[in-house]
Amino acid sequence: MGLGGGWDTTPYGPADIDAAEAAVEAALESGITTFDHADIYRHGKSEAVFGEVLDRTPGLRERVVVQTKCGIRLADGDRPGIYDLRAASIVRRVEESLTRLRTDVIDVLLLHRPDPLADPDDIASALTSLHEQGLVRRFGVSNMGGAQIAQLRARLEFPLVVNQLEMSLARRDWVEAGVLINTPEAAEGGYPLGTTEYCRANGIGIQAWGALAQGRYTGRQETPDERATARLVASLAELKNTTPETILLWWLQRHPARIAPVVGSARPERIRACADAAVREPELTHEEWYDLWLTARGAPLP
Repeated sequence: MGLGGGWDTTPYGPADIDAAEAAVEAALESGITTFDHADIYRHGKSEAVFGEVLDRTPGLRERVVVQTKCGIRLADGDRPGIYDLRAASIVRRVEESLTRLRTDVIDVLLLHRPDPLADPDDIASALTSLHEQGLVRRFGVSNMGGAQIAQLRARLEFPLVVNQLEMSLARRDWVEAGVLINTPEAAEGGYPLGTTEYCRANGIGIQAWGALAQGRYTGRQETPDERATARLVASLAELKNTTPETILLWWLQRHPARIAPVVGSARPERIRACADAAVREPELTHEEWYDLWLTARGAPLP
């Protein structure tokens, strides 16, 4: 998301391509080989500069997994942003992404957000066509609940392999939904209960966007709970001989769902700080995991 210059339609330049290349190199050095895109990121420029990097680096395409998303239309002038998962829109957006990425196939295509007007049969026809043409190898969804995924899975002859959701030590409703049942706090959560369990039961991998919590525990802290959590994260990082960023990612990876964090930064030093999460198993004990959760939530469990 951070590649390609500003969030506008100003063309990218050589410096933006160089910055993208530096980010890709840092990721590969850190053991990260999957790159997550969306057609809307930087108005398409994120995909385009990544395509430039693929084009200038022989053999790179064969070493990486390219994942992208479609289904959101950005605001344009007086027209507000909307969701659009009509079949023709999906196919057109995939063709545009392929051109920008300078590749003949997308490894994984995710439907970015649910479109309330989308017909599941219409979506399934588009995905099936893309698969049969060899333009997309695998499919998944993003920001969807278990019931929404089930409705689409029932119409497909191939599996959905990913659900990408916002998950972090700061965005905890995905874990709290399962323990706040029959408490007043349950009504405050927005996470669809049972989604994690549905994905696990049906072999759907879970990816966590926003995994580093926008720097709340490794940079800026705005509340007493955030400051206390940042101190605990730093202490555990020193104890485990790793970085605070890795501790945050390990907290997600330690969950039995084997959550795969998405590192949203384009800064090489920030990417390299996550390297241990790519190559080491999570080294948090049961008690340490709970210590992080309880400190971040700032209140005891029910």
